[in-house]
Amino acid sequence: MKTKYLIVLLVASLLGLGSVAMAQDDDQTWDNLTEEQQRLLEPYAEDWSTLSPERRERLAEGARRYADMDPDQRAQARDRFDNWRELNDEQREAIRDRYQQFQNLPPREKARIRDNFRRFRELPPDRRQQLRDRFRDMTPDQRQKVRDRLRQRQQQVRPRSSDRPN
Repeated sequence: MKTKYLIVLLVASLLGLGSVAMAQDDDQTWDNLTEEQQRLLEPYAEDWSTLSPERRERLAEGARRYADMDPDQRAQARDRFDNWRELNDEQREAIRDRYQQFQNLPPREKARIRDNFRRFRELPPDRRQQLRDRFRDMTPDQRQKVRDRLRQRQQQVRPRSSDRPN
């Protein structure tokens, strides 16, 4: 029973942090779910028809994504969810706010951030920790200066299309 509860909570958390297309119509009935989705969402079965169409769509999409994961991905998702549950309400709200800010960025800026994150992940663990420690020990002004320098360097390397001559 605990595993089923964790899976439902995991699916719900994936929905809150992931980007999911919202359904504009109300065709996400319980009977339209696959057997796998119904199994994962069983705790919602009794109240399914009372949930908002958006909530039903998010839950169904989360269950579909979870069902498509391999065992390693599911384990990683459970770990992320366990970490999420350990956060207090303020920390969760801050993460949601940052996520919303990211979603509102232009595609070019999102791609830049994703690229930088990918490069950071590819660094050796000790180098990543050094960078984290160094950044953590900076004052807010020093952090902003680093961000500004990185942004300037990025623009010099890849000028925006509007800055390029015709």
